[in-house]
Amino acid sequence: MKTFFAILLLLPFFSFAQKQPKAIKVTYQKAYLGTVNDANNPTILFSDGSKALVTSKNILDKKAPLPTEQTIVSHNNASYIQLAQLSNSTFVAAKDSTSVKKQKLELLPDTKTILGYKCHKAKTIINSNTIEIWYTNDLGLKGAPSVLGIELGLVLETVRNNNFVVTATKVEKLKDASAYLNVVPTNTKMTDGLTYRDLLWKARFTTISVFKDQVLNFSDESKSNDSVMRFANGTIALRKIKFPEVKTGSQVFLDLTEQSNGDAYDRTGSVFIIPEDQKQSFLDGLKNGINTLPLYDNGNGKKYQGIAKTDNYTPLLELMRFFTPFGVKQYNHIELKDKVWQQAVPYRQDISELAPSYSGKEVWVGVFIGNYDKGGHKISMDITLHNDEIKYNTDTKVLPLFNTVNVMEMAGQEYGTLFSSPKGLEVHFTLEKDLKNARLRYITTGHGGWENGDEYLPKKNTIKVDGQTVFAFVPWRQDCGTYRLYNPASGNFENGLSSSDYSRSNWCPGTVTNPEYIDLGDLRAGEHTMTITIPMGVPEGSNFSAWNVSGVLLGRE
Repeated sequence: MKTFFAILLLLPFFSFAQKQPKAIKVTYQKAYLGTVNDANNPTILFSDGSKALVTSKNILDKKAPLPTEQTIVSHNNASYIQLAQLSNSTFVAAKDSTSVKKQKLELLPDTKTILGYKCHKAKTIINSNTIEIWYTNDLGLKGAPSVLGIELGLVLETVRNNNFVVTATKVEKLKDASAYLNVVPTNTKMTDGLTYRDLLWKARFTTISVFKDQVLNFSDESKSNDSVMRFANGTIALRKIKFPEVKTGSQVFLDLTEQSNGDAYDRTGSVFIIPEDQKQSFLDGLKNGINTLPLYDNGNGKKYQGIAKTDNYTPLLELMRFFTPFGVKQYNHIELKDKVWQQAVPYRQDISELAPSYSGKEVWVGVFIGNYDKGGHKISMDITLHNDEIKYNTDTKVLPLFNTVNVMEMAGQEYGTLFSSPKGLEVHFTLEKDLKNARLRYITTGHGGWENGDEYLPKKNTIKVDGQTVFAFVPWRQDCGTYRLYNPASGNFENGLSSSDYSRSNWCPGTVTNPEYIDLGDLRAGEHTMTITIPMGVPEGSNFSAWNVSGVLLGRE
């Protein structure tokens, strides 16, 4: 009889032990501010006594767009492998044996029930984000929707900053999960964590390499080669680039880095596309001489080559206006106390709205830095395409109207001194169709680097369309001192300022000049006139002012 009662007493224990599964599958739902995200692609966890896999429904169904990423955890030593598929046949992975062990988790007395399981609370702070973790030990297995808290037990919910919640919606008990836990292909390249993250990051977007360590200098020895054409004594580099189709809403960025290769001064730089939609293009001027381009005459006694749209010619489409600093890297040997000079200047510009001009096309992309130095400057440039669904990027029409940046300065192109005439710049253009939500992408910078030059004097820019003023403003930059560490060769004055500190007409040494976007409303099909006027200062001896302005009409046909 005693033996019978002893067996009865042990039954609850045996019953509990039988409820402990050998493996589990957990489905997690993601929600932000109470709204479920990616409902058709939940996070999936498989786990047994030795391993766990964090993946997703789309990966399991082979419907996930590349690149994909999964995490394989080894419970025996609290290590994990990050596995990424970059292409149909390329896998890369990295092992981490320390991060889980270094997690600092505060165990709290709070409890709650999730899916019938008693859960305990832990908390941590990562990169200023407060994360709460709810885990259970009822199932005798470990796992989580990420590696965070994965050794506490089975994590059924994480809450970040009280607004982003990942919570288990289903726990399935399995007899075996080994088919899901052995997912690392034999051809996987194992690498270090930093390299892994870099490869995965770069696989998320398309990179078009345009120039690599390209010198832009002034020398008769600057010659073209099979891939890069050189013009204006080497101050212009040009390449033909084939762009893939850019989906509506996607984002496109231009990245350029610059270092001095000998020149100590701040110079105007421009990245541009040469439109070839008309009988004549700027390429004709590069090949045959600047005076073969259409001439603009506003009555001030000078002729300006190739700056304005005509019926048979479209001017350069400027992608980015940038300015070199005073001698970055080449002159870093100049020592000042408490100054550690930068090695290069990075410039990054969003050029998404110009996508209709290059999407799916093969176009000439060029870069210019005005200088008279045999060493000049060295640049590298990439363009990256990022799939997205940005709502505002819906322009279908990109029409360059004017560009007074004299990129062929070293081959005789006139400076933008046309604003000495009250007429300024007047451009006539014809729209074949109505243009909705028209905007002008306008870049302007003033030049004339002496005390009374327009570089250092605020001047109003006035834009008119069909005789009506649509925008007037004073372009001015007051943050130039921010970029002092890019300017080792900048002159230092008795007043305690460096030349690179001084405020300027919409530019600083070592920066990009951002475009202004001027709303024009809806423009009807037919002929239109746009005028740009600036009260440009008069010359003093050999000193003169000039304005580099470019304008591109955007809208939806």
